[in-house]
This record gives sequence, structure tokens and C-alpha cells, in this order.
Amino acid sequence: MNKLITVITDGIWRQGRRNLGVRLMTADGQLLPAWQAGAHIDVHLPSGIIRQYSLTGPENRRDCYEICVALDADSRGGSRYVHETLRPGMQLAISAPRNLFPLVAAKKVILLAAGIGITPLSAMAQALEATGIAFELHYYLRQRGDEALAATLSQKFAHGVCHFWYSSEGVSARNHLPAGVAHYQPDAHIYLCGPLPFMSHLRLQAEACGWPSGAIHTEAFKAAAPQQVTGRGAAFTITLARSGRSWLVPPDRSIAAVLTEQGVEVALSCEMGMCGACLTPVIEGQPDHRDTVQSDNEKASSAQCVALCCSRSHTASLIIDL
Repeated sequence: MNKLITVITDGIWRQGRRNLGVRLMTADGQLLPAWQAGAHIDVHLPSGIIRQYSLTGPENRRDCYEICVALDADSRGGSRYVHETLRPGMQLAISAPRNLFPLVAAKKVILLAAGIGITPLSAMAQALEATGIAFELHYYLRQRGDEALAATLSQKFAHGVCHFWYSSEGVSARNHLPAGVAHYQPDAHIYLCGPLPFMSHLRLQAEACGWPSGAIHTEAFKAAAPQQVTGRGAAFTITLARSGRSWLVPPDRSIAAVLTEQGVEVALSCEMGMCGACLTPVIEGQPDHRDTVQSDNEKASSAQCVALCCSRSHTASLIIDL
């Protein structure tokens, strides 16, 4: 397991109507690990909850990390703890940054965000500005005053522009498609971050306009609704390729739960198929993918990985590289 980093909550401030900015620093002033736009960290809250938050601000800033946390009406405890209990001076444990949503080489980048999905895209906008790559950012919100990171996004950029769109004023992702998305641009890439319906809708719109799936990148902030596993044959066998040990995974248990119960160390974080911590190579068998981390191309690839926390198997057995 990766070693955790102890940090101090150095500051908390308001970022829009329902968001809080949080600054984290080491207690002794040591530099934190380097990172790039799109990266996130696992935050281990004192309540025992682990949550993933994208890093904001200029990429590779190492004197501190900044995150932004929205108060989720359906909070499972993470955002509520940050908003109601976390205070400056409190100690937290975090992971080193991981990046499952990196910028790739492109001549132009279109960034599409909704709600708190703005956090990784704000860091991307700053990284693109610093490297002189043309970009446009479209930020969809319910109403004025909901904006997070507004000061950063409202600055005058030399290489890009940020647009704010409000559904309360008649403009939402459901009825508005940016001109840059409406016409496919070779050597350009689209990045989507926000609720799953928002991303699914805009992905379909972009693909209908000729954008290839490989030019569209997404990161979810909420997992899809869990699928119910019912019917005969729902159970399957999980086998560890290195030791040959096997166990039955019943319909109501995850692969990760079964392995952990048997003393197998599994890297877990979100346990919802969103963070990629438990992705494990598959040696044999056909996974029933239920994560939101991997792209459709990755899920269809000959070299597949399975998310142990949420995915299952289409075949009677699954052999994994553990």
C-alpha cells in the first residue's frame, strides 16, 4: 500500500454558494509530491471516510495542495464532514497524487464542466495557459453565485477563454452546445467533468458531430447507480494467478470484499469504481465492467483491467494478476 502523507488544514474559505476551498500543507513545511493537472488525492478523514478530490491551482505547486469540496445533498459523510466539522489546524492523512485524467498533446482543448466538476478543469485551464495551448472552458451552473474558483476563471487569459452558463437564465447543457463542440476539430480534445447525465449527454452530442471517442475524455464525480445482480449464475470464481488460490464471489459480495476477507491486500479508496485504485489486470475471463474510470476502449481492449470494488464477471471464473 502507498504511504500516506500527514498534512495540516492550513485554510478553509468559501468558494461559491455551496463549496469550500481547503488548503493542505505539511506540518514541517516540507514540499509535497509533484502533480499535474487532472490529478486527485485520497483524503482520509478522521471519521474513517476516504474521499477523492481533484487538485486545483497551478500544476506542480508543491508548497501546498488546494482542493474544493461541494456540499452534496446526498452526502455519504465526506462533504458533510468537510463543511461542518473540518477546521483550520486539524490534521489529515492524504495519498500522493494520482492522475487518471491527464491532458494529452493537442493543438486545442475544449473543457466542459458542471458543478464541482470544474476543479480538475480549472487546473487544466491554468496549465494550458502556461504552455500556450489554445483552450476554451464552458462552465455550466444552476445560478449566479454557485461558481467555484471564480476569481481564477474570470482572469484575462492570453491563450483561452472561460464562459459561464446558467440554467436559471435559460442556458444549460441540455439546450446549449458550444460552437467548438458542434464542429469536429482535428488535433483537438474535449474534457468533460461533472454529473454522469451531463457527461453522457455531451459525449453523445460530440460524437454526433463527428468527434471520435478517443478525443473525448471524462472523469466522474459520482458513481453510476449500482446494478443489481440477480438470477441464476450470478456467482463466479475469482482466482489469483500468482498463487492459484480461488474463492467464490457470491451475488451480494464484491471481489474486493471476498479477497480482503481472505487476507489478500487490496488497494481500496472510493469503493465505487471512480478512482482506479483497485484496477487489476485480468489474465483470463470476461469482466462485467461497472466502473466509471476506464474508457469504453479500455473496457473492450484485449488487455483488460477489472475494478475489484464494483465490477463482476460475465464468465464463470475470472483469473486476475495478483
